[in-house]
Amino acid sequence: MTDLPAVARLLETAPETCDDIVVLDYDARLIRRKRLVTVRDEGFLVDLPNVTNLDAFWGFELEDGRRIRIVPAEEQVLVVTGDLPRLAWHVGNRHTPCQIEAERLIIRVDHVLEAMLSGLGATITRAARPFTPEGGAYGHGRTMGHGHGHDRAHHHHDH
Repeated sequence: MTDLPAVARLLETAPETCDDIVVLDYDARLIRRKRLVTVRDEGFLVDLPNVTNLDAFWGFELEDGRRIRIVPAEEQVLVVTGDLPRLAWHVGNRHTPCQIEAERLIIRVDHVLEAMLSGLGATITRAARPFTPEGGAYGHGRTMGHGHGHDRAHHHHDH
């Protein structure tokens, strides 16, 4: 394995050329500082000023001008169909990342949610595919869950 120069900047749109690809799952696409490895087995350092959701970017430009494309990895997911508004409400009520499409919802495999959704009449199939859920509505770029087990007298929501 060889090492490439570090990341100089994030790219929002596709450049004319692509030098390599890095394949990242949903969790790995939320990053601040990490060494990544391309499909050609070359490593490079990402060192961003803040935790960043890479779903908003095409890829990286390295210090030497090379461009590395970000590709979502295939993950084990549940493809959910049925009464989508009702099912989406129940998924959202559990602060679960969800990919929302016109005819289906897609969530990561979760046995508890699978049983709940089946009980609500959903049709569920398992698949391996890239998982690119909706971003957060409050500027975080990700759906961030929170617990409800703390003292209700001091319970505050930022949303």
